[in-house]
Amino acid sequence: MSIDFGSALRRLKPDKQRRQIAPRPLSTLVAAADLTGPGRPALVLDTNIYILDAAGLLPATVAQLLDRALLFHCAACLAELAVGVANADPALPGWTTLRGHYARLFEGLPANRVLVPDGQTWTEAGLVAGTLARIQGFQPWQRKQCLNDAAIYLTAAKAGLPVLTGNTVNFDLIQQIAPDGRFIHF
Repeated sequence: MSIDFGSALRRLKPDKQRRQIAPRPLSTLVAAADLTGPGRPALVLDTNIYILDAAGLLPATVAQLLDRALLFHCAACLAELAVGVANADPALPGWTTLRGHYARLFEGLPANRVLVPDGQTWTEAGLVAGTLARIQGFQPWQRKQCLNDAAIYLTAAKAGLPVLTGNTVNFDLIQQIAPDGRFIHF
């Protein structure tokens, strides 16, 4: 495996980004409610979708979309979920239920629908996250969160799929730096 850092620099142009960028109005972005037509959309789920779904907190339109969509799963999201399970206090009463829910989720994932970011994708995600950290004034924890979000976004973009997310601001900023991908917000 080789990583073409020069190509990533030329394509993403982090040196050209000098000013803070603003999130775009929601009305200009694709919303989950816009996907109510016939057909079975293919989507990559962001980590927050799994969490909200497990908690029963997804809006009805998003839950209905998940029921009919062909779902793909990014290994970066799955790692974030694993961190959350391992970080949860096993002494709490709901820990066994939490662990069981995510164990069943992982066991039910079709291997052909798990997308794994490669070295080039992680490198480009690093350039996107670093650029945004610099121009947006992110704190270190925001930079790490942005790195994972950029890896999810770019992995989906490489597969030609949109990401379904509730994290509209981060994904909008990422898309403004790397416009080749798509995301759907709710």
